[in-house]
Amino acid sequence: MPTLKVCALYPELMNIYADRGNLLLLERRCAWRDIGFELVGAGIGDPVAQDADLLYLGGGQDRDQRLCAHDLAEAKRDAVHAAVDRGAVMLAVCGGLQLLGDSYELGDERVPGVGLVDLHTVRGDGPRLIGNVAIEVDLPEAAGIGGRRVLAGFENHGGRTRLGAAEQPLGRVLKGHGNDGQSGFEGVVRGNVIGTYLHGPLLPKNAWFADWLVARALGLDELPPLDDALEDAAHAAARRAAGV
Repeated sequence: MPTLKVCALYPELMNIYADRGNLLLLERRCAWRDIGFELVGAGIGDPVAQDADLLYLGGGQDRDQRLCAHDLAEAKRDAVHAAVDRGAVMLAVCGGLQLLGDSYELGDERVPGVGLVDLHTVRGDGPRLIGNVAIEVDLPEAAGIGGRRVLAGFENHGGRTRLGAAEQPLGRVLKGHGNDGQSGFEGVVRGNVIGTYLHGPLLPKNAWFADWLVARALGLDELPPLDDALEDAAHAAARRAAGV
């Protein structure tokens, strides 16, 4: 069996939305199938692992996000683009989603992004967008996983994210606020780059999506089945919490 190599960007600073839970679930899903798993971190000033199959960028407090944003734009931009261009999958959650675009406006301050997709985020004066959320996604098949499915989680963000005209949202909001509370869309997907506001954590509530990421990152045609009774129950509970 192959080995999934994950590079977590800023794991000490961008980790406040149960991001370690997402990484742990990826490790467990691989271990249960005898797939190797290697996790490396890339903090401020550290290089991005160019042999990584999956890049992960979580969420952080405003101060930490600013620090990471400048390092990401100034020191890691070329390496992240190179990894994605050669086929690595990138999953960015909450603050990570906001840094996928060109900029994030915090009042009078403009925080740079990594420029992987055309999106723009503005911290609005209105209330934070908080609550349980469910979205309908339609993903290309990987190892028999994909198509029209539901992702469920929790959102808590003050930023309003708007996609460029050519960009595709990750999903359609069934319940919750989504990117800006108005468009009816949530997240973004461009090829192997995926961004979402769903956390709480995302992957333990949607184990099928973790499997999709593994299969997509490794180019697998199939994954051995697992007994997912507990995982299915967690997904059902997250959907009920969102009212779906």
